[in-house]
Amino acid sequence: MPFTYFIADLHLSAEREDITQCLMRFLKEEAPKADALYVLGDLFEVWIGDDNVTPFNTFIADAFKRVSQHCPIYFIHGNRDFAIRQTWLDKAGMTLLNEQEVVDLYGTSTLLTHGDELCTKDVAYQKFRKKSRGWWWPRLMLALPLWYRRRVAENGRAESKANQQNLKPEIMDVTPEEVVKTMEKWGVQRMIHGHTHRPNIHSLTANNKPATRIVLGDWYDQGSILKVTPSEVMLQHHNFL
Repeated sequence: MPFTYFIADLHLSAEREDITQCLMRFLKEEAPKADALYVLGDLFEVWIGDDNVTPFNTFIADAFKRVSQHCPIYFIHGNRDFAIRQTWLDKAGMTLLNEQEVVDLYGTSTLLTHGDELCTKDVAYQKFRKKSRGWWWPRLMLALPLWYRRRVAENGRAESKANQQNLKPEIMDVTPEEVVKTMEKWGVQRMIHGHTHRPNIHSLTANNKPATRIVLGDWYDQGSILKVTPSEVMLQHHNFL
């Protein structure tokens, strides 16, 4: 039976070898058998530019490139890796999609997104998101020296962790009204996203009809993978052992 894989929020880094090993097993043993593989953002813990070429991100690119010889790989930017550009995507054999992309998934129009734009109650983050996705801020940051970008990224991660400790869980989750608004904008009854690290399959109403929102989990400790066939949707969790 044909099937498609979706992953998000792997937050890869050289410090988490267990996540990398889990990904390598998935890419070697399972991903090549799929009709397609979608990576819905936050593949890396942090990304400061394609010019930051390291043995680690080269290793990851090579692994995805091998899979791309068997099935197409699609990528949507997340909040941690929105600075990934075409240079690295070409090395990884990935095709970049829009931040919100509708695909025909075995006859069902499905909206794909990372999901951070749906968390509208986190006002401070949404202000940063608007700035960071604009035309001038990314160009300015990517023009700065690598050492400075590393410092900015480290400070940003520390500040983000501190802010999250003071936020209520409902603020860090999606806003239900925004989910419905977005699905109705695109005229779809199914949405797949990540970002919140809360894997689940939610039922709701959009366009005055039953709808489904599928949330991918993270890879900090879940190894979350979504497998979609023409007749079934399955959230799976891969062991790091």
